[in-house]
Amino acid sequence: MAGNVLIVGASRGIGLEFVRRHLQQPQFSRVFAACRTSQKAPRLEALKQEHPDRLRTLPLDLVDDASIAEAIARLKDQVTRLHRVICCAGLLHDATMQPEKRLSQIRRAALEKSFAVNAFGPVLLAQACEDLLHHDEPSLFASLSARVGSISDNHLGGWYSYRAAKAAQNMLIRTLALEWQRRRRNTICLLLHPGTTATDLSAPFQATVPPEKLFTPERTVRQLMAILDRVTLADSGRFLAWDGQEIPW
Repeated sequence: MAGNVLIVGASRGIGLEFVRRHLQQPQFSRVFAACRTSQKAPRLEALKQEHPDRLRTLPLDLVDDASIAEAIARLKDQVTRLHRVICCAGLLHDATMQPEKRLSQIRRAALEKSFAVNAFGPVLLAQACEDLLHHDEPSLFASLSARVGSISDNHLGGWYSYRAAKAAQNMLIRTLALEWQRRRRNTICLLLHPGTTATDLSAPFQATVPPEKLFTPERTVRQLMAILDRVTLADSGRFLAWDGQEIPW
């Protein structure tokens, strides 16, 4: 698969590394890197200076419908088709919310914020990109989910908002994959679990992760790219871990 790539959530961590890896492969002629504010992403801006002809940045906020529409409209001014879209955006904690350890810690605002980014964002991005992905060449839409979004694999509890939002993302993208299998037969649709990666999202929780299970962004993206490079239309709708193993719903 080659051509034009859109990576959302590209300011740092896994998203930034996806940008870097696609730029290293000449078959991807144009890479679009989207994040809320590229001016606050110095490493992304540095990559843009290194690859002025192939890398374009787009402001895109997944919780703002107008921002999604404007970003994709700007993209359509530059290309008529996309061959890969990878959604790396995710929210586990911020200054106003932390993962809940017990029922008493659940707050409506945190639930709504988590669902807005982790569940609604990817499927609304897919909706906005649909026409660009569907053409006579192979294309792929992949969204980063998490093993904690597996209902049958939940043996520890806790993290109510994040678990539920990721489970909702899984259902939405699985449903999308089934629709596209009927209507848009050239597009693969995947959910990917990257493994625990040393990023800002996992930073407060890394102390309890064995060193061999804490991946660098470089290792994570190398493993995920290996999956993306070998999947076929028969894999559309699957929920795959970083090692290619199926994750139960």
